[in-house]
Amino acid sequence: MEKTIKIGLVQQANTDSVTENRARLMAKVRNLASLGAQLVVLQELHDSLYFCQVESTDNFDLATPIPGAVTEEYSALARQLGIVLVTSLFERRAAGLYPTTAVVFDTDGSIAGRYRKMHIPDDPAYYEKFYFTPGDLGFEPINTSLCRLGVLVCWDQWYPEAARIMALKGADMLIYPTAIGWESSDTDAEKSRQRDAWIISQRAHAVANGIPVISVNRTGHEPDPSGMTNGIQFWGSSFVAGPQGEFLYQAPSDTEVEQIVEVSLTRSEQVRRWWPFLRDRRIEEFHQLSRRYID
Repeated sequence: MEKTIKIGLVQQANTDSVTENRARLMAKVRNLASLGAQLVVLQELHDSLYFCQVESTDNFDLATPIPGAVTEEYSALARQLGIVLVTSLFERRAAGLYPTTAVVFDTDGSIAGRYRKMHIPDDPAYYEKFYFTPGDLGFEPINTSLCRLGVLVCWDQWYPEAARIMALKGADMLIYPTAIGWESSDTDAEKSRQRDAWIISQRAHAVANGIPVISVNRTGHEPDPSGMTNGIQFWGSSFVAGPQGEFLYQAPSDTEVEQIVEVSLTRSEQVRRWWPFLRDRRIEEFHQLSRRYID
């Protein structure tokens, strides 16, 4: 029997008002649910601006305990709408320990699971190592009433090992809440290469593992509070790829989006029969992958 899931994507441009951002997100989630969405995915750090453009200890005030008042709001929303909801929050685990954490709510509002971002970048305008404690929950799919979700976060999307482990542990799809964009000094050609590489790498995860990929990015320009750069233009382009890497949907780069995409889980089974990559892996020869570099 064919099994499909209607997935809602919210690609949003944020302001400096957490209250306003959250209210707008919730209204969009309600709209998507009214149109039939069963699973809704939000972008990385969706409640605030992307604060990692600068290193400021004041920004730790944005972190929230999990569970806590913020998760109660999203829990109530998922329960009221009867949807699975994938959120991305700045977690206050303890003083001095602040992971960036994806929290998945099931249709009854319960926390089905959480994933703490494992790979933490440190690049100009992306000073995440200053803020984020690396994840310690491993690569564990999250069971929901709809299916088994392989939730990863942003910088994780460049690592095929993370996608593979999620697939080997039975994830039905890979989900990447994301915050990525262009720095204004890059040339147009370089900007195109960066965005294309971002898309290609994730579509490759779909192909290599025979499962869909859902990637939801933010959009809009966010200024650099320090004034040292011209800020980040987030490139949107949220997309859903099928198990052969085919585009099922791709958003524009510069506008907000509320979109429902229907994804077949049955197709993944068929694709894996045609392309049995998991069967043909020479796992006895892969031990060197645990080394940082092979001299």
